[in-house]
Amino acid sequence: MATTQERVEEQVDLQPARPGEKHRSLSEDVWRQFKRHKGAMIGLVLLAIVVLASVIGPFVYPLDPYDIDTSLANMNPTWTHPMGTDNLGRDVMARVLIGGRISLAVGFAAMLFGLFLGTAVGVISGFFKKFDGPLMRVTDLFLALPILPLLLVVIMLFRESLKDAFGENVGIFILVVFIIGVTSWMQTARVVRGEVLAIKEEEFVLAAHSIGTRKRNVVMRHILPNVLSPVMVSAALGVASAVLTESALSFLGLGFPADFPTWGRLLFDAKGYLQLNPMRAIWPGVMICLAVMSVNFIGDGIRDALDPKARSK
Repeated sequence: MATTQERVEEQVDLQPARPGEKHRSLSEDVWRQFKRHKGAMIGLVLLAIVVLASVIGPFVYPLDPYDIDTSLANMNPTWTHPMGTDNLGRDVMARVLIGGRISLAVGFAAMLFGLFLGTAVGVISGFFKKFDGPLMRVTDLFLALPILPLLLVVIMLFRESLKDAFGENVGIFILVVFIIGVTSWMQTARVVRGEVLAIKEEEFVLAAHSIGTRKRNVVMRHILPNVLSPVMVSAALGVASAVLTESALSFLGLGFPADFPTWGRLLFDAKGYLQLNPMRAIWPGVMICLAVMSVNFIGDGIRDALDPKARSK
């Protein structure tokens, strides 16, 4: 005798499709809900503008960001130099555009590294009970550390060795990405662990165990696909956090060198000329604000779009 649920499913299957109604896949459903979020769409447009300006802008804007002309030092914005010049006569707009490439590259690379580390720790901790205690205590330890002083100490200790091994620019890039990534995985790990603890008790996971599926396959096929929602939100927020952290390090003079400009480095170089040329500091600050704000808006939109209750409406 058929159960009540089976009879309901049969009735649903027998119902004819509505005229003109098309079945939507999960990705289409998520995108449809994401487009409804006005803040997320605004953030997506702003991020696209910032990324395109940083990637394509240096090819379109003709002035050399490294060209020195002291006769044009500390100029206010003009038609020739829309954002003015710095104390060495270098065009600020050209340096802001080229600096965006480095800041965004650091943000995305550090986010991917921290996301991979946090997801791995969260899945292992939540799925394998014997690793839960040690990994969570390590996570608590990292959460208790003062991040900015730790960053300063590590950079001072390993800066010169990495510069000698990989070159000044590449060495600093690797160091900054590693330091930001290794100090930003903890929140992702805790969120993913909570999701895994709930998902591994679901019937489809218990069924996979009952038929002898290897634990590795259970994790890859059943656990990971179901924790993508918090991981994607953490990815969006991780970019913003990484950009801010890199800007803070560069502003303190411990990031990239002066000939390798980032938005934070431009702020550091401009802080001594605030009274003489305040616009020189405003422009990189505006770019940092736009990038961080747009990514946060996108993160909110992703969170709402991946919410099954919101998608059902």
